[in-house]
Formats: sequence, C-alpha cells, structure tokens
Amino acid sequence: MMLRILFACVANSCRSQMAEALGRELGKDVECSSAGSHPGFGVHPDAVKAMAELGIDISGQQVKGLAALRGQRFDLFVSMGCAETCPYWTGAEELRWDIPDGCGGSMEEVRQARDMIRDRVVALLGEHGCLKER
Repeated sequence: MMLRILFACVANSCRSQMAEALGRELGKDVECSSAGSHPGFGVHPDAVKAMAELGIDISGQQVKGLAALRGQRFDLFVSMGCAETCPYWTGAEELRWDIPDGCGGSMEEVRQARDMIRDRVVALLGEHGCLKER
C-alpha cells in the first residue's frame, strides 16, 4: 500500500520543498507532495543549494498552494511552521513539525533546517515501514 504524505509550509519555497524531495529520495512505497498556505514565487535558491549538497536536485520543483491539491487524499499532513495558516487536511493524520524557516537567513540556518527535516523524514518513514534500505 502506498503511503501518501503532504508536506506544507507557508510559501512552499523552502521547508516543504526540501521535505518532499527527502521523502521521495529516502522513501519506498511513498508518494510525497508539498504545498503552501500562501505560496511564493519559486523554490528558494538557498533550498536548492542546500539540497544539492546532499546530491538532490530540487531546481525543477514547482511552488503550489494547498488549493491546487484540493480533493486529493493524503494519509499524513505534515505542517512545518504554519500552524495558524495551514488548515487541517480532511482524512489525513496531522503532524505539526515546528521547524524554523532557514531560507532568508544564513546558509548555516538553511542547512540546520534541512538537517532537522531530514531527521524527521527518516523517523517518519521508518515508523511507517517506508524507509529505503541504506
């Protein structure tokens, strides 16, 4: 059975984009998507750079709003720092990850956010039996 995860943050330009890519890279039998409550204009260049350091290219990913996914079913809805603006996703188990938005700060802050997200994605996939063997 395929586990469907929706990662959400405010702009869908940094945290949720990194989480989606990490879920795809590290997961098996998992489908990952991301969206924002107030989508920005593109994936943040610092997020692209931080993910490239892990060998993951997110330069082609597109920013989208939560409304673009309306009607789709997800098993897990993971919000990251958008508690007041990310609504509950009907039918999905809700997880709230308080992860600071590193983009717009220093590259070290972006890396810290990326690493926090990676650790949580690994734990989440492991809990659901969807973590690829390393």
